[in-house]
Amino acid sequence: MFNYLNAFSRNIGWLTEDEQLSLKTKRIATAGAGGVGSEHIVTLARLGICQFQISDFDEYEVHNFNRQAGAFMSTINQPKVEVMEKVIYDINPEAQVNSFPEGINESNIDEFLTDVDVYIDSLDYFALKARKLVYKKCYEKNIPVVTAAPIGMGVALLCFTPDSMNYEEYFRFEDCKTENEQLVKFLIGLSPSLMQRSYLVDPSTSDFIAQKAPSLPMGVKLCGGAAASYVLKILLGRGKLITAPSGIHFDAYKNKMVKTWRPWGNRNPIQRIMFYVAKRVVLKNDK
Repeated sequence: MFNYLNAFSRNIGWLTEDEQLSLKTKRIATAGAGGVGSEHIVTLARLGICQFQISDFDEYEVHNFNRQAGAFMSTINQPKVEVMEKVIYDINPEAQVNSFPEGINESNIDEFLTDVDVYIDSLDYFALKARKLVYKKCYEKNIPVVTAAPIGMGVALLCFTPDSMNYEEYFRFEDCKTENEQLVKFLIGLSPSLMQRSYLVDPSTSDFIAQKAPSLPMGVKLCGGAAASYVLKILLGRGKLITAPSGIHFDAYKNKMVKTWRPWGNRNPIQRIMFYVAKRVVLKNDK
């Protein structure tokens, strides 16, 4: 038989019982229930979060097996939101889940963010239109945004709060002429240190034009832990937050963690140089 405090009793010690009970009242939104999205959902459900808004229009396929928490032979061709909704209820039958199987768009974004305490960006890297829409709405509604990107065998984390630099001031999407240039701005904004580049053994697998990139389970798992830690700090109001224009990049392969700082975001002189170099490399076949 399920009992909330018993189910999450091993959290107590790192959390007080009152803090644990307060998590029960919080609502988290994750747009994307695939790689990092499914890992965020599982981690937060095991933390004791009870209220979820989840979205994804995709179904599980075999190529998801290397990194997605809901991808199994038994779930092939099943909608990701349906699978992850079942996972949440399997962990916590007292949970409340609102699913958006059509994905996020202008017609449902306000409903998706209703009463949300924190939004975790879990969209596919190339889903730029939806990402900008959600970021914009979160900014308007004063909803904190946590972004944890799996970069190789590491995680790059950014946090936007009502008191920090906002997403457009940091990424500077509107300075770009094309969507591909915006994707480059997103890449260098997520990972200003670029320390992962030295062990990418086959650069041809990263193809911006074809909108594909490699991803490892270790990076995805690290994202779940990093993002959930920031969600917890925001919800409980304790623990220092590193917010934009600063970020954190931890790489387990390189045995290294750096705190990045880019005042003026992607208009920073260092970022401007990185943009022109990265654009020449990743968009060399862009006509």
